[in-house]
Amino acid sequence: MRAEERYEITMLKKEKMNLLKLIDKKNEEKISLQSEVSKLRKNLAEEYLRYLTERDARKILIADLNELRYQREDMSLAQSPGIWGEDPVKLTLALKMTRQDLTRTQMELNTMKANFGDVVPRRDFEMQEKTNKDLQEQLDSLRDDYEEVCKEHEILLQLHMTTLKERDQFHSELQEIQRTSTPRPDWSKCEDVVAGGPDRWQMLAEGKNSDQLVDVLLEEIGEGLLREKDFFPGLGYGEAIPSFLRFDGIVENKKPTKKDVVNLLKDAWKQRLVEEQKEKFPDFFFNFLEHRFGPGEAMAWAYTIFENIKLFRSNEVMSQFYAVLMGKRSENVYIKQKETVAQLLKEMTNADSQNEGLITMEHLSTVLKSTFPFKKEEKIQELMEAGGWHPNSSNADLLNYRSLFTEDEEGQSTPFVQKLWEQYVDEKDEYLQELKQELGMELHNEVTLPQIREALISIDPSLEKQTLNSYLIQAFQLPMKELPEEGEEKEESIVVQLKIALQRLQMIDIRRMGSREPEPAS
Repeated sequence: MRAEERYEITMLKKEKMNLLKLIDKKNEEKISLQSEVSKLRKNLAEEYLRYLTERDARKILIADLNELRYQREDMSLAQSPGIWGEDPVKLTLALKMTRQDLTRTQMELNTMKANFGDVVPRRDFEMQEKTNKDLQEQLDSLRDDYEEVCKEHEILLQLHMTTLKERDQFHSELQEIQRTSTPRPDWSKCEDVVAGGPDRWQMLAEGKNSDQLVDVLLEEIGEGLLREKDFFPGLGYGEAIPSFLRFDGIVENKKPTKKDVVNLLKDAWKQRLVEEQKEKFPDFFFNFLEHRFGPGEAMAWAYTIFENIKLFRSNEVMSQFYAVLMGKRSENVYIKQKETVAQLLKEMTNADSQNEGLITMEHLSTVLKSTFPFKKEEKIQELMEAGGWHPNSSNADLLNYRSLFTEDEEGQSTPFVQKLWEQYVDEKDEYLQELKQELGMELHNEVTLPQIREALISIDPSLEKQTLNSYLIQAFQLPMKELPEEGEEKEESIVVQLKIALQRLQMIDIRRMGSREPEPAS
């Protein structure tokens, strides 16, 4: 069996070798056939090109032969007219008609040239139109940029002129000051005169300018004179005398300390705020003194308190009470200021999640910006500095916010609350100055009720009707029932001098209720 298997394997190998040889032979034949096919295709392409060339040449030759034949026939007809009989007449008529057709065709051609001589192809027209559109858009963009630059240039010119006017004005003021100013006083001379010596004078003079130091010095002198008085002479019962000072004779000087006066005024304010029936402030003040000290001592205390608050203008509590008592300022100004301070303290307390009395500088800035949304950034920065912020501070620095709202024994508040009041006064002045500019009048001119109404709405569009009416009632001193509605005829008959109107508005709590709308571009 093994011999037979070896034999079969040998035969299979031989058959395999024969098959491989056969396959190689077939591949060689295939390659040979492919090369022959390629050669034949090439020859066929060359023959086809030759055929096309000969065909075109044949067509040209046939056309030339036909042309020659037609020319020969024409020449034969021209030389042998008798063959066709009437052919000369027909030819003459045909020539005439042909000439007419030629003339008409020429006219049509001239008309076409005249009408469409300047016509361009649609493709060229569309390309030119697209190019023109792009150039027009660029021109419009450049024109807008140019107009914007012109506007900015006009604004810069106006600013330049304004700056020049301010420069000239400041220069004139400087020359006037240099001509009329006196040497700066040596305030250190007051140290030996003021009670308490140099230490107390340094405390009194700290952070004050010359004008404020004059007030302090007058207060010190006046305080000494006030202490020496045992009695005050009554001012009588004249109409110009405030109701709480109407008295004939002499009244005792109770000689309280500044602390006692401040505490008494604070108690008066507390009682005023809880009153249901609001009587006139001077009457309330005298009734308060009667209730506090009895009818027999009320007049003496009225004169004593009045002389003290008239003298100590640098004391916040006394100066504000004096302004309200004498009708120079509405009590709502004081009340609103206290409400603002209380609101600030409440917001800071809410920001103090740990109830430790501490907040970060970042929280302080956030509270100020949310409470005073219309304050400028530099005003917020001033309040931050008054609260203890300095350039080296970080947002994470902690602040004892409760210390911002403390008062000393004489009622003097912290620099933070003082700065808050100063900004309120400055913002009120700016608001009224803006109102005057909007009216475009001089102080001695008379202004009507509709003019002030329109000016207020223009500078403060967010002003509510009720608040606006309260401003108008104050400016024109009208009862609520007599205030005419907008559009009524009698509005124009209600007039007042602009200076008086602004003074009356200065007395009340007037402030901006919203941002002014930007002026439309001209």
